Order: sequence, then structure tokens, then C-alpha cells
Amino acid sequence: MSETPKTERNVCPDCQAGPDPANACVGVGLPMEIWHAPDCPQFTIMQINWEAGTRRVKEQDAWAKGIFPAAHERLRQAAAAIEPSTAVQPFVDALTELVQAQAGTDGFVLLHQWVEILERHFPPQLPGLDHITE
Repeated sequence: MSETPKTERNVCPDCQAGPDPANACVGVGLPMEIWHAPDCPQFTIMQINWEAGTRRVKEQDAWAKGIFPAAHERLRQAAAAIEPSTAVQPFVDALTELVQAQAGTDGFVLLHQWVEILERHFPPQLPGLDHITE
């Protein structure tokens, strides 16, 4: 049985805060934590960066949701323009289906969905029957 590693506590060089109900604890990697006083400049900068990052992600998500339908339609049109008998057809079909699967979710296409789509368009090769004797 393995023991849980002991948490290493670091003192903030700016505010010198330690464990206290009035202070904030930030995990900076397991098992490591650093404590900050509410008025700590370093902690304030961290909070500003977190909020800016969250805002950027929301802006990117809104932009992508606005652009995705048109980009998806351009992909469908380009896929429809390819000759069905060409060697690239399985790739085009798989990409089109993966993008369609992505359109149906607010998150990511899950691994099992990727595998189902790829198996459908690139099935495993069955062994040849020429080696079987009667």
C-alpha cells in the first residue's frame, strides 16, 4: 500500500501568509500549496489572470459557435464536389462525419465516437481466405 505524499506548504514571498481561515490556499501542483492573504499582490495578479483567461475562453467559444455553421457548410459543399470513386473518399467521408459529430456537441467528440466513425470508414482488413484448405 502506498501512502499519500505529504503536502508541501510554501510561504508566499509577498505576504508571508500561512494556513488561516482568512487566507486563500492555492494548489500549485500536487502535493504543493501556497497560501495568500486577501490583500496579497501576487494573489491579486493570479485572480486577474484567471478572470482574463476565462473571458478569453468565453470570447473564443462565442466566436467559434458563430463561425462553425458556415465553415461546416463549406466542408459539406467541398466534400460533395469530390468524385465518389476517388481514393480520398473514405477520408472525406470520415472528416465530414467527425465534423457533424462535433456539431452535435458543446464539448468534444468522445474517443468512442471517433473510433466508431473511423471503424466505419476504415474497417479492419479481414484475413484472406486463400490459406484455408478443405
